[in-house]
Amino acid sequence: MPFVLGVDSSAHATTVELRDAETGELFGEGKSRYDHADVAEQDPLMWWNALVDARRDAGGALGVNGVAAAAQSPGVVLLDGEGQVIRPAVLHADRDVARVADSLVESLGGPEAWISATGSVPDSWPAIARLAWLRRTEPESFARIAKVMSPHDWLTFRLSRKVVTDRGDASTTGFYSPRDGEWRTDILGLVDPDKSWGPCLPRVLEASGSAGDREGVTIAAGTGATMALALGLALQPRDVVVSLEPARVFSLRERPTEDVSGRVVGLADVTGRFLPVVRASGPALLDAFSGVLGVDPSRFDRLALEAPPGARGITLLPEESAAPGRPARPGVLTGFDSSATPSLIARAAVEGVAHRLLDDIDALRQADVPVGGRMILVGASRSHALSQVLADLSRRPVAVPKGNRVVAGACVLAASAVTGAPPGEIADAWRLDRARELEPDPNADAEELRASYRQATADRRQ
Repeated sequence: MPFVLGVDSSAHATTVELRDAETGELFGEGKSRYDHADVAEQDPLMWWNALVDARRDAGGALGVNGVAAAAQSPGVVLLDGEGQVIRPAVLHADRDVARVADSLVESLGGPEAWISATGSVPDSWPAIARLAWLRRTEPESFARIAKVMSPHDWLTFRLSRKVVTDRGDASTTGFYSPRDGEWRTDILGLVDPDKSWGPCLPRVLEASGSAGDREGVTIAAGTGATMALALGLALQPRDVVVSLEPARVFSLRERPTEDVSGRVVGLADVTGRFLPVVRASGPALLDAFSGVLGVDPSRFDRLALEAPPGARGITLLPEESAAPGRPARPGVLTGFDSSATPSLIARAAVEGVAHRLLDDIDALRQADVPVGGRMILVGASRSHALSQVLADLSRRPVAVPKGNRVVAGACVLAASAVTGAPPGEIADAWRLDRARELEPDPNADAEELRASYRQATADRRQ
């Protein structure tokens, strides 16, 4: 019976699962937290040590036939000519990086040129902006760069000693073309025209590709967290995923998305298809409001569900910019008066976040992305109230899967590398599409509530 190990390395913890490569049956899981670590910059060695600890927690004595790592895509790991990490990985950038990104946008000829070349317009999120920032602020570190990797690439490198990646995570860098399936070293020339960038970049492997065997264990290429999540949900075209952590809305389609508005980021998936993604900002407000009300998340949920739909005219308009490192227009609470209760405020917060997430789905539609399939809510354990309100306002059932589906997707990739079967077929065979469904309340007047929210948004912008 072949076993595979999947890895999910996030900014706060590393989670692993052991599964049967043929049936997907879960045999063990482990987790190692680093909750107090800096989320702006992290030493990649911390991720490796956490992987080792999580593997031990899952049952270190059980051997595996294949391993695949998935990790957060924001971030860049830089190695010198000796294969050593040059500096901590930059995970969450600031406004200085955003300003550097603005200059990059102009250097290529504006947003449309970037969308055509890479599927997205750089802000402080992709690796190319961080490289340009590093050249300006740390020229000595920049001069030592011999390899440029994403966090998951580096974990794969530690596992296999090979410098490889996949098309999904490559598409998050800002110097890869999802449409053409190739690195754009000419765009890296905007960062440093004198550097030979080709040798610095990982080799892009196919979905079932292997970085090689090490001590009898097949090391898969791995991928980014969003791409692994799509696999772990057995996502199909027209489905739409609402992820609360990290906050994003995305779908799967057969052709690339090039959204001239810049709101939808056109990424590749790991299988040869494409992931149009909207980065969301609203879900973090739920934690903020529960803190303001002085209640824990469970009590906040109950308060929100006690109040009537519409919160008696109180409306939350979340902040309008989700771009990391950019100033956002603050959220506002309208219709607030002396009759407001904690329950009404909690309800308004939940409805405001749900409205904003539905706006993000509308952004996919406006970018010509078909989203008529399942609506899948990931991270629903954070808020049952949000799950129900999202179903009510969308008038659609909301599928709520159990477990960590990023690490499940990593297991799929490991099984694909071991067996040679396409990862999509494996995800289907493992029945990773199974989920509990929440039905919308037929008594909720979704149309009226959405209209009121849109009017409040329009009034604010005047």
